[in-house]
Amino acid sequence: MDKVYLKPNVVIEPLIDNWYAWSHLISPATAAMNIKNRHMEIMESYAESPELHEMAVANPALLGGPFIDYPERRVEDIKNLITQTKKERAKMFELANALVELDKMLLSSAKGFSLQDLYKQVPDILKGYVELVYDLNNQPSYRLIEPLLFKSEFYNDSAQSLMMSLIDKDDRPFVMSTPRLEDDKSVELKMPFNSALIDELFEMKTTPRPLQEILDKIGMQNGKAELFKSFFTTEKPPVYESYKGDSIRWRYFGHACILIEANGFNVLFDPVLSYTYESDISRYTYEDLPDQIDYVVITHNHQDHILIETLLQIRHKVKNIVVPKSGGGALQDPSLKLTLSYLGFNNTIELDELESINTPTGTLTAIPFFGEHADLNIRTKAAWLIEINKKKIMLAADSCNLEPALYEHVQKIYGHIDVLFLGMECDGAPLSWLYGPLLSKSLPSDMDKSRRLAGSNYERGIDIVDRFDCKEVYVYAMGQEPWLNHVMAVKYTEDSNPIIASNKLLEVCKEKGRVAERLFGEKELELK
Repeated sequence: MDKVYLKPNVVIEPLIDNWYAWSHLISPATAAMNIKNRHMEIMESYAESPELHEMAVANPALLGGPFIDYPERRVEDIKNLITQTKKERAKMFELANALVELDKMLLSSAKGFSLQDLYKQVPDILKGYVELVYDLNNQPSYRLIEPLLFKSEFYNDSAQSLMMSLIDKDDRPFVMSTPRLEDDKSVELKMPFNSALIDELFEMKTTPRPLQEILDKIGMQNGKAELFKSFFTTEKPPVYESYKGDSIRWRYFGHACILIEANGFNVLFDPVLSYTYESDISRYTYEDLPDQIDYVVITHNHQDHILIETLLQIRHKVKNIVVPKSGGGALQDPSLKLTLSYLGFNNTIELDELESINTPTGTLTAIPFFGEHADLNIRTKAAWLIEINKKKIMLAADSCNLEPALYEHVQKIYGHIDVLFLGMECDGAPLSWLYGPLLSKSLPSDMDKSRRLAGSNYERGIDIVDRFDCKEVYVYAMGQEPWLNHVMAVKYTEDSNPIIASNKLLEVCKEKGRVAERLFGEKELELK
């Protein structure tokens, strides 16, 4: 029996309720708020006026907006998905309503006196899952007992599936506004994300297996069996050649994804990868990853930095995954460690600010960063300082240098930096674009627009560069690569603020004798 490989251009999108899975759809509380306040609102709007959505999707000015990217003929499918979601996820709607009710109760009843009696007013389905608290200014809030919520009826992995199809171009519908509907070119596999079968499937990118064996394990129905078979090939993929040099090699895979290799050791930051197909833009893909990855490191909990689609496909390769420590129970700040454990990662290391782990070649340290989270109290974010062979590399994906004194303190401890990777997406979407579904009441437009998901501009970026006396500076995490469109919805021109700001930073760096470049597509360099 012929053994086959999984084709390198098979796109596999993880879904929850047929919506693209990102981290806020895993943790039960944030999932409930997104199902009710994002998914349902978008689907009901489309069901009422599909032609409006079709026109909006065709308008570049509305890129990334709440519009479903399907023609009008799919309206019945969306209506069916609405009905199915309301029926199967009724408990999630109850949870979302209870969280809003809890907020309102605290604002109206918690006036600085003891909260003990208010536990009686907590909605029944939340009792035991929340602790009522004040801050030191007597402002009331609550803390979610997130591990209990994961163990409750509110976490249901039967809603999880994988949508498989072949891809030959970068464009995909924006994941935050368009659910995935099965068609004659796709196969949906109903299985939880922590299934070991997922590892077996993705191992077939490099290790062949008999096709019938995987068909039997998947339990593929005859109606889709022939299409499923077309996702495999007998053609052997290229063999990965690990770095054998005596210095440090880094490779840029697009956006914030950097692979660093030295002395037989490797670290992969914020893995968001392209598939392999013909393109005018040169890029590294899954085929350019090592057979084993010593550490995967995540900078923060946004969908363009922790991409479940990529993580599931490399899970079988990953020895350790490192994440920033969460604040512990804030609705807007779900635990990445918990999320990853329910995605099948049992090897997660959580680091608090300035905590380090020793690696075979040096240390990896979590560096605090401000901004890029719309002024919300979110702890799950870190820049990373990696020291290898006495060289210091700092990856500050979306760090916004709001208060230069932070990096003044950090510089006194860790000294100068040899290589800096700095995100300069300095416009950023407003708070509501990502966190709107979590709000009990909407913000006024002017407030919303003032609170951005933005990285450093020129002035803030050059301060970091000068303060750490960086020898090499690489602007990255700009969302420009087209294979990021489905999670970023960002398109720049030469007149866009992030391009103008980063151009100015690169120019000034070069004038001062520093190596400086804005990364795009792919890049490989050795650090001597």
